[in-house]
Amino acid sequence: MSTPRDPELHTIGRPGAQPEPPAEDAGCGEHCGCAAGGCEEPECGLDPALAALLSDAGLDPLQIEDIAHLAVEEDLDGGVDVTTAATVPEDAVATADFTAREAGTVAGLRVAEAVLSVVCTEEFEVERHAEDGDRVTAGQPLLTVRARTRDLLTGERSALNLLCRLSGIATATRAWADALEGTGARVRDTRKTTVGLRSLEKYAVRCGGGVNHRMSLSDAALVKDNHVVAAGGVAAAFEAVRERFPDVPIEVEVDRLDQIPPVLDAGADLILLDNFTPEQTREAVGLVAGRAALESSGRLTLDNARAYAGAGVDYLAVGALTHSSPILDIGLDLREESA
Repeated sequence: MSTPRDPELHTIGRPGAQPEPPAEDAGCGEHCGCAAGGCEEPECGLDPALAALLSDAGLDPLQIEDIAHLAVEEDLDGGVDVTTAATVPEDAVATADFTAREAGTVAGLRVAEAVLSVVCTEEFEVERHAEDGDRVTAGQPLLTVRARTRDLLTGERSALNLLCRLSGIATATRAWADALEGTGARVRDTRKTTVGLRSLEKYAVRCGGGVNHRMSLSDAALVKDNHVVAAGGVAAAFEAVRERFPDVPIEVEVDRLDQIPPVLDAGADLILLDNFTPEQTREAVGLVAGRAALESSGRLTLDNARAYAGAGVDYLAVGALTHSSPILDIGLDLREESA
């Protein structure tokens, strides 16, 4: 459970913002002036304090703003929220609470704020009751927002889609991190992410106590079975990458013990043990003897995680963190205003 904290009131948005047309100083998506070649460096249209919080978390505020716009625009599909427009007076203002409906680890609270900030046509106020990475309990308030009721209801689903998804990933990762606690091994993700949401989903892994593997195909090399076939062998594939990209970290996947010595001799930075048993993993650890980092992949479950970690590997690669984690159930409920 997270440590209780006194909520602070934060004002988000720009005074006098209008719903249409969209702000020209929004991110570098459809609503950015640079889309027409009007600026060299796009400026973030999010509240500066919110943008700073996103940056501090290792997220790009421009990218988050674009994701927020995309989510809302997809939901509106060029129109308006017909139910809300018909049932809610234009000048109505409400207070709403984002509340965890089950226990878990939360991630994406500031992202939810970013979604609301592109929907809200006026400044809105938030009280932050939890932070990303906190363990939360069922019924615990996470974020309180006061804004125009129409704006809250229009942005509700888009904000929750991202918040529930990211919190689900963080919760699943936390279960693995807890299972590995004290072993020296870390759980980490793969590139099996949702298109357009990789940075957010990998952020959620960090919130859950995991670590990130490479963010893209360009920041590190991973020689896998198809590369081996194309290059004519494991060692040949490694040497080809090292010659072409001498400064890039190289990880090599092996599925047999006899493939390890030539990869070690070639100078691999990290070796991925694919579908090894815990016993084979222990043998591989002895064979490597600290000359390279080791990562286990395949056959991994929460039940056998400590067996693999106890064999001496540095990482457990779990693609399911981002491709199969269920959401964490979080809801948004309007408070009933007292008469």
